[in-house]
Amino acid sequence: MNFQLDELFQKNREWAEATEARSPGFFTRLLKQQTPQYLWIGCADSRVPANELVGLLPGELFVHRNVANVVAQSDLNALSVIQFAVDALKVQHIMVVGHSNCGGVRAAVYNLRVGLVDNWLSHVRDVRDRHHAFLSQLPMERQVEALCELNVLEQVRHVCDTTFVQDAWTRGQPVVIHGWVYGLHNGIINDLNITATCAADVSPAYDKALAAVESRYLAEQGAGVAG
Repeated sequence: MNFQLDELFQKNREWAEATEARSPGFFTRLLKQQTPQYLWIGCADSRVPANELVGLLPGELFVHRNVANVVAQSDLNALSVIQFAVDALKVQHIMVVGHSNCGGVRAAVYNLRVGLVDNWLSHVRDVRDRHHAFLSQLPMERQVEALCELNVLEQVRHVCDTTFVQDAWTRGQPVVIHGWVYGLHNGIINDLNITATCAADVSPAYDKALAAVESRYLAEQGAGVAG
């Protein structure tokens, strides 16, 4: 076993050299400022590399990640990131990004016990329970995928409810909140069409996006039964 992880240092050097060759002076410019337009709130899953998925370079995307892309009002880490992004960096877009076959969501659907993270996943179980009537109409595996999307919708609302976003909207600072889901099976990001540009947008956007998710999954289930 290589305890020093020399291969990672080598890959880092190769990446830095290739980046500098492709864009001379890149790191010198990067050192001077951080001016991303976007905040990505996503899952900590290693299969979801935020910058790479949207083709952005270092300095172009501010990122916060945790298990199951949760935004809890009690999480000072997430709230600090959102405040810094909105108040200091002046990001114009905040994207909450879930992904298919999320392990945290799967644990919530199947009531799995995996350790300390069970406490964190209570936030996802709350979403599951909120939408129990809809989810119970689906097979378990489709419940996982549906809950991945429902969780995004709920976390978007939580972002919108933060005092930092609310205050930004009140003072006329442009901040747009989005909800997306990334497909591990095809590498494509899908827009769940929950987009809020002001406080008045939040409830209508949530209701419309929720109706679309429910309609899509129930139609699929109905087609499966008919077939």
